[in-house]
Order: sequence, then structure tokens, then C-alpha cells
Amino acid sequence: MNATQHSVVVTGIGATTPLGGDSASAWEGLVAGRSGVRLLEQDWAAELPVRIAAPVAVEPTELIPRPQARKMDRSAQFALVAAREAWQDAGFSARAGEEAAVDPDRLGTVIASGIGGVTTLLDQYDVLREKGVRKVSPHTVPMLMPNSPSANVGLEVNARAGVHTPVSACASGSEAIGYAVEMIRTGRADVVVAGGTEAAIHPLPIAAFGNMMAMSKNNEDPAGASRPFDVDRNGFVLGEGAGVLVLESAEHAARRGARVYAEAVGQGISADSHHITQPEPSGNGIAHALQNLMAGTDLQAEEIVHVNAHATSTPQGDIAELLALRKVFGTDVDHMAVSATKSMTGHLLGGAGGIETVAAIQALHHRQAPPTINIATLDPEADADIVRGAPRKLPEGRIVALNNSFGFGGHNVVLAFRTV
Repeated sequence: MNATQHSVVVTGIGATTPLGGDSASAWEGLVAGRSGVRLLEQDWAAELPVRIAAPVAVEPTELIPRPQARKMDRSAQFALVAAREAWQDAGFSARAGEEAAVDPDRLGTVIASGIGGVTTLLDQYDVLREKGVRKVSPHTVPMLMPNSPSANVGLEVNARAGVHTPVSACASGSEAIGYAVEMIRTGRADVVVAGGTEAAIHPLPIAAFGNMMAMSKNNEDPAGASRPFDVDRNGFVLGEGAGVLVLESAEHAARRGARVYAEAVGQGISADSHHITQPEPSGNGIAHALQNLMAGTDLQAEEIVHVNAHATSTPQGDIAELLALRKVFGTDVDHMAVSATKSMTGHLLGGAGGIETVAAIQALHHRQAPPTINIATLDPEADADIVRGAPRKLPEGRIVALNNSFGFGGHNVVLAFRTV
């Protein structure tokens, strides 16, 4: 790291998830090994081959006033709920501009979504067809825009250094956090609110993913359907929610005496260039992302004691990720406690990197790796130390956790965080 670069720390976390409406309750659910997956009760679900998903535990409309909520897509509502928690957790007021908690020109947001306002788009198209042009909401376009969550959070905190929305499928949330780290590291901002959100529990996405044979059809056992690394895994379960961090330069955090969860060490990014939906089976693309992370930071393999795996519960993807870890780290993988939290939350698509980064940081903070549930028979090709059955205590001292995120299109993002 050269002299012009700034160290970056995490000073706030927030989440709304299938396990709980804030980061504390979500963490409690992860440690307890509780599933947020359930059978969908909507009338439209009865006609689908996939009738399970992981909806949020607390509806955002319980926390956002109705006049404000009705102008926001569900994905933006999730982002705002999580961002408000993270902002207050970092020790700031409800709006930065009110008390000049942060210079607005030094404050940014980077909130990603893989699909954006899909429910708004589809619902308003139904309105157009059934009720006519005049009944279409005038708020439709600003609601369906993929940058709507980031823009709404930016308005909330009065951010002027930049409001960004990377879109890279299921790697979107992690890419957003990595972009935010670089904003601070290169001096563009002092504070950035960053993460991922998704709200795609709707018949069309579920039907489409189901027809791709990408989703589990285990409607008889919703809680047991998401089973990463199990020999009988048969697809992911769709979840919804958001995870958001407040990232800050170490100097800015020190000046205001902020509590620090972890150092954001860096990121590794690559692309498979293999297939629009299928992962590169040998894990080469993921390995390049890991290598880029190590080459661009001062990390040592022996420091890495925990990995929050992408592990969606698909036959190819789960093993490719572990092959990549072994390819890059060799026998050092043996001391890395690997957790697959999608076994409990389902797969939040563009929001996955957000809530799973929050989980990785909580694992460091509490020195505890959550379990992977629903592994009845571990796949013999799963050559890693998969945390199962109960949470795992992590070592004392200076330790590192990784969060892995991969997406359709071959996007690979690895984030690293270290205790301080």
C-alpha cells in the first residue's frame, strides 16, 4: 500500500433478513442454525413447481412510513432499513446533514442489486394491462431503476461524494463493498455506506429460475431445502433482504472515537469467461480472484481462519469454490472454518454479498463461525473444513475472514476483513 492510500475500517453494520429484521437477530439465527425458508402461501405460488422461499422476517413497511414506502420498490425499502441501522450503529444521527456528522462532499453510497425493481416493473405492467394507462404509478420509473436503493440511501444520509450501483448478478453486493473500499482508499470519500439488496420473490423470477433447474423443488421440506455441500443438494432457495456496512477511513474513525468492527483489507476480482450461467468447473476463475486478493494486499494465508462461502447449494458451484480455495491456499485451507450461511438465509442474489459480509464481520467480532445446516451426507469432493452441527470458536489474536461472491456472467469477488 503506497503512502497516498488510506486504511479502511468497518464502523457500522445493518441487515434485514429472513432470520431477523436487524443484524443482531440475524446473527442470533445464524449461530442457532435456524432456517428462514418456508412454504409460500400466496395464491400464485400454488401453480409453480417451486413453492418455497426465504422472505424477510420483518416487513419493511413496519419501519418505513407508508407515504415514503409507497414511492420505493421493495429492494429500496430493504436497503433503507439496513442502512439506517448501520448508520446509527456507526454512531451517526438519522441524517448526516442535520448535525454535519460527515461532510456530505466526503460521503458516498454504493448499494447494489442484481435485479433491481423487478416487482415494481411486473406489478405495474399488470396494472397497465388490467386497469389502463392512467392507473400506472407516476413513481414507476424511479422505483424500478437498479440505482434506486443506492439513491434513496444517498438521499437519507445526504451523500454527495458519489452514489453508485454496480450490477454483477449475485456478486453485486460484494462488488459494491469492494468499490466503496476503493473510494475511501484512494481519497474520494471519508465514509461510504455500502452493501447489497434484493427483492425478487415473485412468480416470474421463481418460474424462470425453476425452469433453468437452478432451484430446489423440495417443497415438502422447506427448512431442509438449501443444503450446500450435501451430496444430494439440488439447487438454491430464493431469499430476500439487505446487508449494509458503514465503511470509513481509519483516520476519520479515530478522530471521532468510533467503535471499529474490523479492517477492510481488500478485494480480489476476476471473471470466468466460461458460460453465462454455469461456473467454470475447475474453479480457475475463482482462484484468480483469490490470487488477486493476495497479490494486492499484505495478507498471509495463515491469517485466514474463516470463509463465508458463496455455496448456493448447486452441484457444480459448491465444489468449484472449494477447488479454488485448495488451488490457491493448499494445506492452509485445513485451518479455515468454512460456513455456508445460504443454508439458513437462502440466496439473496445481489443482496447475498451484503448480508454475508455482515455475517463474516460478525464472525470476526464474536470470534465464532456459524454452522452450515442441512448436511446429512457431506459430498466426498467437499475437501475443506465445513462447519457443521454447531458454531465454531475462532482463534484469538489477529485473524482474517473472507467473503466469497460469484454471479451469473462469471463474476467473481472475494472480500477480506481483519480484526483490529
